[in-house]
Amino acid sequence: MSAFIRSFGYAIRGIVAAVREQRNIKILFGIALLVVVAGFYFQVTNTEWCILLLCMGVVTASEMLNSAIENLVDLVTRERMPLAGKIKDIAAGAVLLLSTMSLVIGAIIFWPYIF
Repeated sequence: MSAFIRSFGYAIRGIVAAVREQRNIKILFGIALLVVVAGFYFQVTNTEWCILLLCMGVVTASEMLNSAIENLVDLVTRERMPLAGKIKDIAAGAVLLLSTMSLVIGAIIFWPYIF
């Protein structure tokens, strides 16, 4: 059981490291704060809250995975290699895709409240 509890500590340490070291994570947390404020202001439904929270979590987690992949590639090689660049680009593209879809979802949810 103590190993299970320690694993939570490692995970929290990873989240803290990502927030401290990754500019994009800080930006995502700022955007998430704006979404939460807007959600309370417009009194979105429970279902809309679930969708918004899921989008925020998925985008933030994907950015953390992207950062982990970039760090791993840098650990393996410091040389400029086409495959290393391709790996980083694909991971970044996944974050961009999820972020874009979340932006569209947010627009669909908030559009009726704003207009």
